[in-house]
Amino acid sequence: MKRIRVIPVLLIHNRGLIKSVKFKNYKYVGDPINAVKIFNEKEVDELAILDIDASRENREPDIHRMEEIVSEAFMPIAYGGGITTVDQVKRILSIGVEKVILNRSAFRNPALVSEIAKQYGSQSVVVSIDYKKNLFGKSFVYIENGKTSTGMDPMTFAKKMEEVGAGEILLNSIERDGTFTGYDLEMIEKISHSVHIPMIAVGGASNLSDFKRAVQYGASAVSAGSLFVFKRPHRAVLISYPSQEELEKHVYDWL
Repeated sequence: MKRIRVIPVLLIHNRGLIKSVKFKNYKYVGDPINAVKIFNEKEVDELAILDIDASRENREPDIHRMEEIVSEAFMPIAYGGGITTVDQVKRILSIGVEKVILNRSAFRNPALVSEIAKQYGSQSVVVSIDYKKNLFGKSFVYIENGKTSTGMDPMTFAKKMEEVGAGEILLNSIERDGTFTGYDLEMIEKISHSVHIPMIAVGGASNLSDFKRAVQYGASAVSAGSLFVFKRPHRAVLISYPSQEELEKHVYDWL
């Protein structure tokens, strides 16, 4: 039976843990360290932690805060937010983070992706591709928390990132973020056919069946935010994660 990684995404805003809907309408959901401790108990495969303020404020990653969080984690951590130099990557990896996630920097400075891959291996650098459709139904990659269009379509950008050395793609549908409407399976399939590196699907997961469908359409791993921090229908805050037995029954059984 094949396993896939099921990865919670934690968003850091003003040093607290928040969740968004379509990259807006932030709701505070608790302290990141407390969330990490709960995910430890639930034997989470991996965590992705994104500081959504760092790039917007043009500041460096908060290494001290991340060190506090990572020191409590028993699982691999990927971190993104404010990374613009290889020296920052060196410091981030030195505190126990296993991968860095680039978004704006990957678009503005593709050479940074190459340099990180050269020094630390391609497996250490993930490129986050946030995208949404325009009024005519054409998808474009966005940066800066979904506020700025790059003018590039996701497939072209994914191919370019693979060429410059990215080891993994984090594919995020802005329009489905926090909506519980399911993944964008069409785009997952297109990207999976465009690149040869692993792709993590995120944006819209509502249940375990969504995980299975994402993998059937080409995702190498699946990720979610709201599904792991809210209890529906009223979006009450509740940190959760499926048991290994549930994952084996509903996600891994066909793999």
